[in-house]
Amino acid sequence: MACDLILVLDAPSPIDVGPVLSRLSGHVRWAKIGLEMFCACGPDCVREVADMGFNVFLDLKLHDIPNTVARAVESAARLPIKMLTLHACGGREMLRRAVKAQQEYAPELLLLGVTVLTSLNNQDLHDVGVGATPEAQVLRLAQLGVDCGLKGLVCSPLEIKPLRTRLPASVHLVVPGIRPTGVGAGDDQSRVMTPADAARAGADFIVVGRPIFKASDPAAAAQAILAELESQNG
Repeated sequence: MACDLILVLDAPSPIDVGPVLSRLSGHVRWAKIGLEMFCACGPDCVREVADMGFNVFLDLKLHDIPNTVARAVESAARLPIKMLTLHACGGREMLRRAVKAQQEYAPELLLLGVTVLTSLNNQDLHDVGVGATPEAQVLRLAQLGVDCGLKGLVCSPLEIKPLRTRLPASVHLVVPGIRPTGVGAGDDQSRVMTPADAARAGADFIVVGRPIFKASDPAAAAQAILAELESQNG
């Protein structure tokens, strides 16, 4: 399966990234709306970005008691979204209830289990009582999510290959922590990889935001990543 680019909209409103979105419409198919934009604008920002022709990945990382998460999935399913995230560490019952709600209210929606955030390292996990390494914890949570019916996962680039050896090929891997060649981490991501390397490892989607929007020419930066992916997809 070819690897595709998801553009992260790290902004308070679609208006703030409107010029870049306009230039990339027809080239980039996916846009990710996270907590910043959703808390600022609410569901209207989802509709606005979808109306611009993008497939919307709503990244809310739901994590609560099973009933609350299931009802949140039901509510989100009314929006024009193609992907939705929840934390895989929410537990078996939460995951099962969320999957049941997704299957009932939005059969085509790809529900993604977030394993271990790309900002976390060994010490961070230790600080919250997790004795496993990031890779071991990712594998544990990924297997739990798949066992509960999830069809997609979010992982760092460093866990793509281990997951590909253990999980069915049909499981979609959505991968943040992507840094184009020549662009250092320089932010809160600690487990990173280039677009080409992530595609070769087996990512289905790569998630990129700041390396595009902080570039002097964001549209050109996005086009360069697309060209890099195309060289691997071909």
